[in-house]
Amino acid sequence: MRHPSRLLFWPAFLISHLLLSFLLAWHLLAQVNFGYALAHPLLDIQQHIHTYGPENRYKQGFDETSPEEHRALFAAIIKSIQSSGQGLEDIEYQRPDGSDSRLLREPEVVHLEDVALLVDALYWAGAGAGALGILLGWIAYRQRLRPPRPARVLAGFALVLAAGGSLLALLGPVKVFYGLHDLIFPPEHTWFFYYEDSLMTTLMKAPDLFGVIGALWLLVSLVFWGLSGWALLQLYRSRRAV
Repeated sequence: MRHPSRLLFWPAFLISHLLLSFLLAWHLLAQVNFGYALAHPLLDIQQHIHTYGPENRYKQGFDETSPEEHRALFAAIIKSIQSSGQGLEDIEYQRPDGSDSRLLREPEVVHLEDVALLVDALYWAGAGAGALGILLGWIAYRQRLRPPRPARVLAGFALVLAAGGSLLALLGPVKVFYGLHDLIFPPEHTWFFYYEDSLMTTLMKAPDLFGVIGALWLLVSLVFWGLSGWALLQLYRSRRAV
């Protein structure tokens, strides 16, 4: 019978490896603003802004902005979120008369600061998972521990993905999206904004853009996870063959 520590060793390594893959994928996608330049025409965000920009109750002239400005504004938001929320209040767009106006209202700034805190937590969790994974990988390499069969790992991961996808389909993506926001963010902070109240939400065509970002994040994470897992497996096999 295997020692309990042995039973937990590989699951701990695989989970830490997966968390690190998600962090690396997030960081890479942040450098390209999560594909907003591609999502903008795909989701017809320009038309969406033309429709809801004039209806905003607090800001005027946003419907006259160009796709280039939209990409720049979204990039500024991502940069601030990646910097613990710094600079959110300084993001501005230009009205048709040439004057500048702050893009975000105070409740939106507070919400994005909450998002920035989550991103900071993701980086800490990913760094911790990376450190744990390196330690466990070094132990496995030194002691020539037999890794689990790739087919078994893939089958287990596919089962988790299938269960998660089924649950998402059963509950509905929008319901899950709202439920997670209720669970994660402080109840006294506003996170839901109507298009008529928020240029941020209009710029992102929420929640449609988040679906695109989520799919990209999962895809890139799986690519990182698969390629690095294959490389590690080759390294283990070479070590055991010596």
